[in-house]
Amino acid sequence: MNERTLNYFSYYTEIEDTFIRRRGKHIWLSATDWALIETWKEMGIPLHVALRGVEKAFDSWEAKPRKRSVKTLLYCEEEVEAQYAEWLDSRVGAGTEEDGAGAAESTSHGLPFPRPEILAHLQRVRSELLRVRDERLASGEDELSEALARAGNLLVALEREFSDSSAPDAKKLEDSLTGLERLLSDAINCVVQPDQLDAISGEVKDQLKPYRRLMEKSVYKQTFDNLQLKRLREHFAVPRLSLFHL
Repeated sequence: MNERTLNYFSYYTEIEDTFIRRRGKHIWLSATDWALIETWKEMGIPLHVALRGVEKAFDSWEAKPRKRSVKTLLYCEEEVEAQYAEWLDSRVGAGTEEDGAGAAESTSHGLPFPRPEILAHLQRVRSELLRVRDERLASGEDELSEALARAGNLLVALEREFSDSSAPDAKKLEDSLTGLERLLSDAINCVVQPDQLDAISGEVKDQLKPYRRLMEKSVYKQTFDNLQLKRLREHFAVPRLSLFHL
């Protein structure tokens, strides 16, 4: 497996492991922390840059120890973004030779997990999608039940393609799964009732309230959106399809 593929699929776990190691005590990341990692990933922050930011944030904390311990990944958010800004500046004027090498690397194949495990994951989430669809159909068809059925049918085709391919490409599969998740998210937003959305939004705002002043406006909004969508998926029992959740 090439490094690009490894980094792509280990983004969440590598950041979690680094945070736990530097904190010195095992602590589960909160839903807010996971939403922040997803925000970093969507911003395009490379894994090695995010890890460097986490490390430097703890270096600064250890240089001037506080009475309170670090309990949330949000403590590292400012440093991660600072490292990302420096990384972007360092790439200004990068040559086309480097870009060409990256493009060539991205076409190579590699599996982050054994093929049977990936196929089992696809089969499992398809079964869950169809179960939720059947439960919704008991109350009548709507945009979400239609999207669940479409996603289930498309997963059949993805399973077959991935199973039969002589050189399966996990990155392409992940891109397809991301598209299906977007389809389901759009459908959820169509069927959620205003009072349900208000209640979930209120919960998310309360959860992020202690950290809002520490976050850039754009990062706060993206983290809020990610966390709200996570709550909505849980409310409608729609599973995550991404291989990150394998």
